[in-house]
Amino acid sequence: MTFQQGQSGNPHGNRHRTRHLLNQEFMQALLLNFRHQGKKAIEKVARDQPAAYLKILALLVPRELKLEHSGGVIKAMSDEEIEQAIEVIQTMLAARAGDAANVIEGTAEPAALPAPQAQSIGAGLEAKRQRRPNAGAARDEG
Repeated sequence: MTFQQGQSGNPHGNRHRTRHLLNQEFMQALLLNFRHQGKKAIEKVARDQPAAYLKILALLVPRELKLEHSGGVIKAMSDEEIEQAIEVIQTMLAARAGDAANVIEGTAEPAALPAPQAQSIGAGLEAKRQRRPNAGAARDEG
């Protein structure tokens, strides 16, 4: 199918691109306005409406994250991996202490060992997803 010169194959345009441009221009206008009058507006709200000011501050603070540990990183390591990890830790400690430091012999606690693979870092730790009340409304507009 061919189109006439100057005619698009999508006469209604790209709705997502249009929304993106609108959001971008709105945010730029908001930033320019804030740079011009923002400090005065904040001071006025703090002075005249302290409850609204505190509510805005509370909304800026992130909600508490719930982290859970599933354990088992050390248990999944082989004896050879544990020995290698101990050597790495001893090397790091020796480099930090320098040549003039005294070395104290001891045993390594398994809880202080690093994870055996880079992929397992943070395994089992998941941040609680925050709900976005307007997420559904944004999808419905499209």
